[in-house]
Amino acid sequence: MDDHSDDIRRPLSARIEVYAGAGRKRWPDDLKAQIAAESLEPGAVVTDVARRHGCRPQQVHDWRRRARLGQLVLPASADTLSFVPVVSESALPAAAEPTGSPEAAIVTVELQGARVEVRGAPGLAVLSDVFLALRRTRSC
Repeated sequence: MDDHSDDIRRPLSARIEVYAGAGRKRWPDDLKAQIAAESLEPGAVVTDVARRHGCRPQQVHDWRRRARLGQLVLPASADTLSFVPVVSESALPAAAEPTGSPEAAIVTVELQGARVEVRGAPGLAVLSDVFLALRRTRSC
């Protein structure tokens, strides 16, 4: 791509990429998600992110839109927490005591049409793995 800009403040790219393939360049969904997530970071400029990755700003905006619609799953950052509402199918009567048996516990997760039941007393790591697996399989 030739840069015909007259703006001397904009640094010239030191990298030149020649694409010799036929047709359009295909972007894997995980790379699209990574680029879209990078563009959503505080202080990020879409044009700069697009230039760094060799794509057009319009593509990045489209990937961001797809992420908002749930069609593209963004990678979770380590410091981001998200919460979902807990829904109980049946409430215990006021006089009922919990069984106290961890084996009797069942955690049911429903996400985008998938349903997973985890029996016993799953730890945070197990539940986190379940959510990540659901998120990955439902992002297609």
